[in-house]
Amino acid sequence: MSIVLWTYILVGISFTLYIGIAIWSRAGSTKEFYVAGGGVSPLANGMATAADWMSAASFISMAGIISFAGYDGSVYLMGWTGGYVLLALLLAPYLRKFGKFTVPDFVGERYYSQTARVVAVICALFVSFTYVAGQMRGVGIVFSRFLQVDINTGVIIGMCIVFFYAVLGGMKGITYTQVAQYCVLIFAYMVPAVFISINLTGNPFPQLGMGGTLSDGTYLLDKLDGLSVELGLAAYTEGKKSMIDIFCITAALMVGTAGLPHVIVRFFTVAKVKDARISAGYALVFIAFLYTTAPALAVFGKYNLINAVGGKEGISYKESPQWVKSWEKAGLIAWVDKNNDGKIQYASGKAIDGKPEFTDKTGEHGQRLVSNTSDMTATNEIYVDNDIMVLANPEIAQLPNWVIALVAAGGLAAALSTAAGLLLVISSSVSHDLLKMNLMPNMSETSELLAARISAAAAIVMAGYFGIYPPGFVASVVAFAFGLAAASFFPVIIMGIFSKRMNMQGAVSGMIVGLTFTLAYIIYYKFINPTAAPLMGISPEGIGTVGMMLNFIVSYIVSSITPPPPQEVQDMVESIRFPRGAGEATGH
Repeated sequence: MSIVLWTYILVGISFTLYIGIAIWSRAGSTKEFYVAGGGVSPLANGMATAADWMSAASFISMAGIISFAGYDGSVYLMGWTGGYVLLALLLAPYLRKFGKFTVPDFVGERYYSQTARVVAVICALFVSFTYVAGQMRGVGIVFSRFLQVDINTGVIIGMCIVFFYAVLGGMKGITYTQVAQYCVLIFAYMVPAVFISINLTGNPFPQLGMGGTLSDGTYLLDKLDGLSVELGLAAYTEGKKSMIDIFCITAALMVGTAGLPHVIVRFFTVAKVKDARISAGYALVFIAFLYTTAPALAVFGKYNLINAVGGKEGISYKESPQWVKSWEKAGLIAWVDKNNDGKIQYASGKAIDGKPEFTDKTGEHGQRLVSNTSDMTATNEIYVDNDIMVLANPEIAQLPNWVIALVAAGGLAAALSTAAGLLLVISSSVSHDLLKMNLMPNMSETSELLAARISAAAAIVMAGYFGIYPPGFVASVVAFAFGLAAASFFPVIIMGIFSKRMNMQGAVSGMIVGLTFTLAYIIYYKFINPTAAPLMGISPEGIGTVGMMLNFIVSYIVSSITPPPPQEVQDMVESIRFPRGAGEATGH
């Protein structure tokens, strides 16, 4: 069967499963909508957390970044993995003991201030919308290639699917849907990795195959270094980024992880603090399967890509593999015949300026014409989008069509699972924290549930817009979300748990300063003046670390010169700092 037919079958089966689960687990109360009723088992919550965690950035984009950035791309791997450990050990049990639905709820209660709650809501919306843009873009990329529709249409299809089970089922529907999505995405990720590892090195374990030898006895990484240097690229195992930028990006990803509201809320869906700890352990194991495989898949993909386009000698465009033309139609590969020899020349430098846009016309040698400007100063003639490496890997390695379609289903599962969790955070921030706890304190539970569903629907529409007009490729967009979370949420949560002296004035001031500085830096250096030299060599992806430090400093100074929190708040902090394993949702 063809790739398209296999894709329709596998994606259709998975979508039917997701929708069926949503109907079965429809939320009937605000507690079920926000935290799935608080009765999810640790094993199921661990799988759901892993699916929530492993977004389109993890599934689609992380290996792609490592493929092209090599050593520098490892910051995503280190930051996200270390961040989850930080979250599981340092935050989850304490927040679970506190027993509130949302992070703004914790901030509002801990800092005895509606102003602090509103600022936290704004931070949650900033972070969640930035993050969800990457997920919807990932959905569009998968649909555009494998179902042969344009990316924008793919985003709209994804919006419709998420709308159904997120608005209908709330956290209850999302949780059990994410269990199914984890099974789909991890199977889809591991199967091609195992196949490619066996084909290249004879080792069925990709993690070991990455360091294995090829059929000629050469170590794979040494061979890849040599091929990269031949093409005028940096050696794959060497990095270009400065040490301070590596540190800042890794730290921003790590502490941003610990401040992501859609992951934190997952620990409120279990019955006890002990269960929160156990589910965090399960999730770490489930996450490790993908995260230890990603570097191997990146190496396999880069090696196969170089060989597929003919290496240093190049390959005739007319004789290039079919997947090159297929991904061209999706707008994620482009070729410009700069020397007019009909061959694809892969080398250092940009082939084109900006994203490729194609006409229906063909040039003298049959190439598709790029309507935007070519970068004629670089010898490189082929543009390959980072986000396709995992999706295109099975095609590049000439695996069976059903494996290619399986990866498409896995990419959709990863993107949709995280998008649903983020959209729930957005809806709960609006309906619970903004309306119920601020503007309309007397609203009934039925009205609050309706408001949650309406705000989720509105959030899906906005998420679709950002998916159609994203501010960068998937993992870059997600990195900004982590930086914003690091600069806003992390300091007030940490100091709220471990410092009885931290007060309302300090928390609000810190969040405003951290978020404003980080957002302004990202906007200026990424969009207004992207060619400017960054401050101290710190890229926009890593500036969240500086924003976090400013947040800590401002919070500490302001709280030191203003009155301490009320005694009951200090007693509450003392209580949540010691989460005795059997504590229920109320903390007793």
